[in-house]
Amino acid sequence: MRVVIVTESFPPDVNGVAHCTMQTARHLAARGHEPLVIAPATAGATATSRSSGTPRRPPAASDPARTSAAPVPYPGASGIPWEPPTGSDPARLPASSTPYPGASGTPDVFESSAPCPVVRVPSLPLPGYSQVRVALPSRRLMAALTAHRAELVHLAGPFVLGARGMAAAARLGLPAVAVYQTDLAGYARTYLGAGENTAWRRMRAVHSAADRTLAPSTAAVRDLTEHGVERVRLWPRGVDTVRFRPGLRDEVLRHRLAPGGEKIIGYVGRLAPEKHVELLAGACGLPGVRVVVVGDGPSGASLRAALPGAVFLGRRTGEDLARLFASLDMFVHTGPYETFCQTVQEAMASGVPVIAPAAGGPLDLVHHGRTGLLVPPHDADAVRAAVGALVADPARAAAYGRAGRTMVEGRTWEAVGDQLLNHYDEVLRGRTAVAA
Repeated sequence: MRVVIVTESFPPDVNGVAHCTMQTARHLAARGHEPLVIAPATAGATATSRSSGTPRRPPAASDPARTSAAPVPYPGASGIPWEPPTGSDPARLPASSTPYPGASGTPDVFESSAPCPVVRVPSLPLPGYSQVRVALPSRRLMAALTAHRAELVHLAGPFVLGARGMAAAARLGLPAVAVYQTDLAGYARTYLGAGENTAWRRMRAVHSAADRTLAPSTAAVRDLTEHGVERVRLWPRGVDTVRFRPGLRDEVLRHRLAPGGEKIIGYVGRLAPEKHVELLAGACGLPGVRVVVVGDGPSGASLRAALPGAVFLGRRTGEDLARLFASLDMFVHTGPYETFCQTVQEAMASGVPVIAPAAGGPLDLVHHGRTGLLVPPHDADAVRAAVGALVADPARAAAYGRAGRTMVEGRTWEAVGDQLLNHYDEVLRGRTAVAA
């Protein structure tokens, strides 16, 4: 199946959309399908595309540049590196991996961390949040869809580029599957103090034009349905239970982070206003507690002032990140606008009890009183009380961690990827039936 994935974000971006899109492309390629990714250009990617007339191909497994260097990281929800699968040898790539020129004469490019060709369209950084890039209008999208001979269009978190992808798919008569991944109405409320209705109108227009919308949690399914989006199905996210595992708990690392033997309370994710990491301020004041923050973003400076005594480690990836997860005594997520919340699953896979807001995606992931605790959103006192309760009862915290690991062991990206392929098949069969 030739699938074009149009995404608002792709590695080296660090967020849930980028991570899920990479995992989707990897799974499609591993199952013998022929994916192509269309994404906004990063500053570096834009320069590369314009200066090079020859697309870069992934080096063969015997290439010293591949074997002598560490794997090029691609960020997941919290920065997981991509390790090239055995099928990344060029001789084993699908036929459609042959590069072709876009409308501007710029070829698609094999990026070193991607399992398939990637077409980058021009973009600009979002004012005030340079890590987020917004795609500009470009003929490259339609040219790529046509040249790839797409059979289905996958829209990952569609809003700007995804809306154009939906329009292009409709123009070409192609079926489209839209994946809802970002609570844009919540972001509008956080950043603008208004604009929720406008955001929902935009999302409703895009998702209603798709053959099927896939939502990652029951809360997201309900939100979409209540706002008039039809043909919504549940499609959750996977987690790498091999990389994230309890056995990586590192006592040397723990002593370095908490030399006084304090309980280590961790947050992993972007440092941005909508994440409300400042809600950990109360936990910072608890005796015998050390708060550790992993990640970066525009709120970094203000959070260092708001969380006295907290350790800020910046962005971490790969085994380093997995060791940090496993070395926590508990994981606290504070953001109330999560459609899923991948870092909660990674903490559970690491055998760590979780505290999260009783809103959005965490409602599906955290079983209150079994794998962790759910607290009212935006409630710093509730966060502090929940942390204090588990610090005072380490046996209960450990039991929550074990139960969390058991709960996510079957949620692999392979299993979730096969669910996605079933959705594709149902959409294609539906189109065939209508045509008949």
